[in-house]
Amino acid sequence: MSKKVFIFDDNKDILELCTLILEGAGYETKTSSTSNHIIDQIAGYQPDVILMDNWLPDVGGIEATQELKRHPLYKDIPVIYFSANNDIKTLAETAGAESYLAKPFDIDQLEEIVVAMIGK
Repeated sequence: MSKKVFIFDDNKDILELCTLILEGAGYETKTSSTSNHIIDQIAGYQPDVILMDNWLPDVGGIEATQELKRHPLYKDIPVIYFSANNDIKTLAETAGAESYLAKPFDIDQLEEIVVAMIGK
C-alpha cells in the first residue's frame, strides 16, 4: 500500500510539481490550497506525512500546524514545513513541524525529505 502525502500550498504550480514528483516516487498525494478546517481535511485522508506551506489564505501554516499538533489523533503525523522565507527554521519550530524545506527546492530534496520522514 502506498504511503500518503497531503500537500498544503496556495500555489497551483507548486501543488502540481509536488504531486508529479511524489506520485512519480510511488506516493499517493492529496492537495489543498487552504489549511482552513485542517482537522476535517486530515481526517478524511489520514496522510502519513504533511507538507505545509507557510503563507496560506485565512489560516496560515503556523496556526494550522499548531492546531494539528494539539489534536490527540493527528499530533504524530510528521509535518514538513516549506517556505521561501529566510527564517524557515524558526517558523517550522514555532509551528511545531518535524522538518522543513526551503523554497525553491529541487526534486531530489523533496523526495529525500519525504523518504526520511516516512520511508518509501
